[in-house]
Amino acid sequence: MASKLVLLFAEIVLVLQVITISARPTLIPAEQSKLDAWIESNMRAYLKGAINGGETVTKFSLDKQLREAELAVKVVKVRKDGSGDFKTVTGAVKSIPSGNTRRVVIWIGGGVYREKITVDRSKAFVTFYGDEDDVPVITFDGTAKTYGTVYSATVAVESAYFVAVNIAFVNSAPMPSGNREGEQAVAMRISGDKAAFHNCKFIGFQDTLCDDKGRHFFRDCYIEGTVDFIFGNGQSLYLNTTIKSVAKNIGVITAQAREKVSENSGFTFIHCHITGSGDTYLGRAWKMSPRVIFAYTYMGTLINARGWSRSMWPIQAPRNRSVYYGEYKCSGPGASTSSRVKYAKILSDAEVKPFLSMTYIQGNKWLIQPPNLKLKNLSSLSLY
Repeated sequence: MASKLVLLFAEIVLVLQVITISARPTLIPAEQSKLDAWIESNMRAYLKGAINGGETVTKFSLDKQLREAELAVKVVKVRKDGSGDFKTVTGAVKSIPSGNTRRVVIWIGGGVYREKITVDRSKAFVTFYGDEDDVPVITFDGTAKTYGTVYSATVAVESAYFVAVNIAFVNSAPMPSGNREGEQAVAMRISGDKAAFHNCKFIGFQDTLCDDKGRHFFRDCYIEGTVDFIFGNGQSLYLNTTIKSVAKNIGVITAQAREKVSENSGFTFIHCHITGSGDTYLGRAWKMSPRVIFAYTYMGTLINARGWSRSMWPIQAPRNRSVYYGEYKCSGPGASTSSRVKYAKILSDAEVKPFLSMTYIQGNKWLIQPPNLKLKNLSSLSLY
């Protein structure tokens, strides 16, 4: 049975498409209705040359390690009822050898998995894949008081080339009261380079998503929290993602942690939708030189008129000069810039351009579109 799955998946790999950018990268369109077409126009199949053992006809190609990993795929199944290869996601992850060099797809059946999982740096090329009609939920209630903030994560990924599709990452610790220390609780920490999340949910309160370090891509996702619920020093592109504040009082969406202006890290949100409750700020500075850009994003009434908070500003930071908080052609009642803080940047066409294509995260070398998989029964894996 397992061998059939591998063979079927190998056939699917042949039709994998690589997200890449042409010699003159096109910018993400202003009209959201054109976004899907733009994404498709920037995807090309470049595995054929590698499969034939030859060079591709374009100067753009997958990283060599990734290309080789995608041609040697292994699929394992997780089902809570024991009918798969493993009953837990933890068991499936532990089965992957250190120094792994092939793509391992962990197909996770529907249900709630109460687990605390770490994919360590020796286990690259791992995919968590769930059914979009029965999305699996991975949940735990770790808090900073018990584990420290970054180690409280329900799922922590430290390896490169991680992919997640149709997965809900949840930290079920209670909403912080503000009266106790160590109430931060992370649902996902992504510390590996070249990671992609498609149609995933990240649910928690304070510090929901630790976008720690590396280049990351989030597409069609949902992120929920209260304070600093997208934080870290990642270089990340968030595309067509819903951001929901569930704060009762003050809410803060981002706490980006770039230390120096010369660093490439930063969060870019394009065609996102901000909704929810609380008196919510777009971000505040965690480290010396945070960089956050919102473009073509809908902002609801919850967004504070000043936009950005200085409540956590590093004392030693050169004020107003070391931060890069940019907004470009956003919409909605919270997008008015008339009362924004003076250090917010209302970006020009030229200033926003570097952030409006996949080249911001060098995606032409590593971003691949995951196949559409559906496990109809225990003996078949098919496209749909």
